[in-house]
Amino acid sequence: MQPFSYAEASTLPSAVDLASTHEAMFIAGGTDMLQLLQEDVLSPATLVGIGRLPLAGVEVDADGARIGAMARLSAVADDTRIQQHFPLLAEALMATASPQVRNMATVGGNLLQRTRCLYFRDRTAPCNKRQPGSGCGAMDGQNRMNAILGGSKSCIAAYPGDMAVALVALDATIEVRGRQGPRHVKVADLHVPPGDTPQIETTLRRGEIITAIRIPRNAFAAGSHYLKVRDRASFEWALVSVAVGLECDGDSVRAARVVAGGVGTVPWRLRNVEERLRGHRLDREQAHAAGQIAAEGADPRPGNTYKVRLLQNAVERALMIAGGLL
Repeated sequence: MQPFSYAEASTLPSAVDLASTHEAMFIAGGTDMLQLLQEDVLSPATLVGIGRLPLAGVEVDADGARIGAMARLSAVADDTRIQQHFPLLAEALMATASPQVRNMATVGGNLLQRTRCLYFRDRTAPCNKRQPGSGCGAMDGQNRMNAILGGSKSCIAAYPGDMAVALVALDATIEVRGRQGPRHVKVADLHVPPGDTPQIETTLRRGEIITAIRIPRNAFAAGSHYLKVRDRASFEWALVSVAVGLECDGDSVRAARVVAGGVGTVPWRLRNVEERLRGHRLDREQAHAAGQIAAEGADPRPGNTYKVRLLQNAVERALMIAGGLL
């Protein structure tokens, strides 16, 4: 671990100022940051502690939900209002990590967690995301956990989170505060595919801090499901995950949201699957047909070819559960 200074932010403006004027990073729950510091993957000059900022409230009303960025994952998952109106989010959070981690991790930090790619986490290995221009070791190396969608010649690191996958399906927005004032960013626009600049992972600007997540009220509560396929039942990242939200008019699907995790460099919205479902009656045949097109455009490497079939099957199963067919 490299030496760094530490500054405790007592107010939101002071947190923004500290992060804007230093080579600084924010730290809250620290469940991911501490590992990266210990492994010398990150070496900020300053850590800005934001654990005391009053941003942990959870509000639910007729318009939707507002979740403070400092809210713990466990608090959001256990909130009966979230479970009633946004069960997709509650399911995704309960599938995240372990109870111990959920009790510490914050929703803001969870959105910004870093990839689990072996080469990013090993500072002795080539990784364009960690050290631009050094190469991508995963391209021809150990790539079982890497992305099959949204990659580039520079990077195939998969986005690891669960919550963001559900939030994209729920059309959520984040509130952000920086020196230029507040702004709003769609969760779907927060993470950036690698392209030629994999070191740029989000659309956040220097010094900006996430203050809250807003979720609009939707008609998905009665027809949603989060399915996570992983190597073990707890404290494991997704090989494939699928968030499904269905708005039905009788037997017909009026609108659908289908987003995949574990397979993309960012939470990956499956618009082709959504279009395949819209206006059709959801039955087992329709779910199977929709699942079969889920991996269109995939570009797997030798070690993660299995994710193509796994994604197809996961989408089919998630649709059948959300539609009450299982």
